[in-house]
Amino acid sequence: MIKILIFIFIFFTTKISFAEPNSLEKEDFFYIGEMNSYNKDFTLYFKTRDKAVLARGEEFNYITDYPQDLYIYNHQTKSDESLISYDWFPSKAKQIIENYDFPVFPEDFAYYLLKDNNTLIMVGAIKNVNANLVFDISKRNLKKYNKKNKLEFIISSIAKQCGYLSLEEKYNCNYYKPLISNNLIN
Repeated sequence: MIKILIFIFIFFTTKISFAEPNSLEKEDFFYIGEMNSYNKDFTLYFKTRDKAVLARGEEFNYITDYPQDLYIYNHQTKSDESLISYDWFPSKAKQIIENYDFPVFPEDFAYYLLKDNNTLIMVGAIKNVNANLVFDISKRNLKKYNKKNKLEFIISSIAKQCGYLSLEEKYNCNYYKPLISNNLIN
């Protein structure tokens, strides 16, 4: 009888310990479609365009039926505007990204909003892009990401930044999960 109880106990404890976590959702690792700023002043979100886009791909041309632009909604003025758009982004990104001759679009990136509520780090999510980008929200300026900033990307979903903000501060690590387009996961 004791052996049966021990077997049942071992069976249930090992089954529990090897069970996959059913409660994990993709929203635990990504902001999908929209993200609030840390100070709650604005929301970044993807908005679908009405027209399809024909693009030259690595292996074949493709049509993106419902492309998405990145918009910003200002909670104080209750207004929104296009932040990163198909209208200018592919040509500007092509100037910055080296050794990649195909168009990249706003929805092809994962966006990490840093704690300053002004800097977006853009990491290529689906294409063989050999560069990450930085977008300054207030200046509307796009440039290549300087790797000396020491932002570490972990398994391409979570970003980690550690260090001292000032001499009076303690060593601190910030973790960021990215904003991605619905089209990226569909």
